[in-house]
Amino acid sequence: MSSEATRRLALDFAGQIAPAGSIDVRRFFGGSALVRNGAQFGFVMKGMLYLRVDDAMRAEFEADGSEPFSYRAAGRKVTVRRYAVPAHVIDDPALLHAYSQRALHATPTAGHKLSDTMLAFNPSD
Repeated sequence: MSSEATRRLALDFAGQIAPAGSIDVRRFFGGSALVRNGAQFGFVMKGMLYLRVDDAMRAEFEADGSEPFSYRAAGRKVTVRRYAVPAHVIDDPALLHAYSQRALHATPTAGHKLSDTMLAFNPSD
């Protein structure tokens, strides 16, 4: 998926989640970040929406078969607290909005930093 297509998809999700203009869509590595009031609560990467999760959301997403975003760096797998949003959530605007609000509440703001990285060191991955 091209960077322009990723940006369009991110803008589409942003429009579904909140009123126009209240979510900024910014470049983010190979994708697009979703940012509200300076807090990045999600991103679109390779055609998939990922949202920041708290423990309860992680359990719900995992029960739906979702996995966290991960990448390889310096010979190890790095996993972050953003999970792929299940298809049934994407297909339900009210549910997508509710999960996005929960993701925003799970996102650190200025002066309140939460760890972004989950334990995920496994050299055999």
